[in-house]
Amino acid sequence: MLWVLLLLSAWGVAGAACAGLCLAAVRAAAEETGGPAAAAARIRELTLYEAAFLSGGPVRVVDVTLLAMARQRRLLLAYTGWATVVDPRGRDEMERSVIGVIGPGGQSRIAPLRAAAAAADAVRGLADRLVRAGLAVPEGTVSALAAGIRRVRIAAGAVAVLGAAAVLLPGPTGLSRPVIALWFALPLTLALSCLVIARIEAPPYRHRASRAGLALLSTLSRQAKDAGDERSYLARVAVRGIRAIGEPELRAAFTHRDQPWRE
Repeated sequence: MLWVLLLLSAWGVAGAACAGLCLAAVRAAAEETGGPAAAAARIRELTLYEAAFLSGGPVRVVDVTLLAMARQRRLLLAYTGWATVVDPRGRDEMERSVIGVIGPGGQSRIAPLRAAAAAADAVRGLADRLVRAGLAVPEGTVSALAAGIRRVRIAAGAVAVLGAAAVLLPGPTGLSRPVIALWFALPLTLALSCLVIARIEAPPYRHRASRAGLALLSTLSRQAKDAGDERSYLARVAVRGIRAIGEPELRAAFTHRDQPWRE
């Protein structure tokens, strides 16, 4: 019977998608483990750059670097979207990387600067260190999980379409339409259950932070919530992004968009 073939197809689509997502989740969980160095990293305090990366990725690291330099008057960030170097001597690897991207002219548009600095060796090195410490998961793992979730969503839609087609088939099938729909509800339930589980389990990897990384981020957020010192201010920006910048002109520098030229 044709509806049986459609049912087998529905089970195949749903089963393959859910199995792929489960395998991706298992790999992600395995990559969170580490040796003694990783265990030590999980009980220390995060640096601002590490917190920025775990919360918002490479671009957030660049934002915190630019903001820290601007507040120390070593870099000027104009609300028109330009960055100008005042002190060309970077105090750490990340600052030297940003200054190197700006170039010998000492001035650059902020938007391309953020993109270029986020792809520089300094940020990639930071990412690698966090992965080795078990505080972040590799970018490929995050992509695999996201792709797995997309495939399960597509599978759920395909099962629903196949079920509708089976129910609407003309002619006698030997079973009533509600019974046929019930058979197709089983693979659909499998796919939807996987999506629910992924919604619970996948958020830790949304910004490449592992569960250990999220725990340290939570501790840092609590410490920075009520404190008024400079590091706490930068920590809030590292965790929440540029919306946490208190100065309107500095915030405008990051959000500025070029307007098309007109005569």
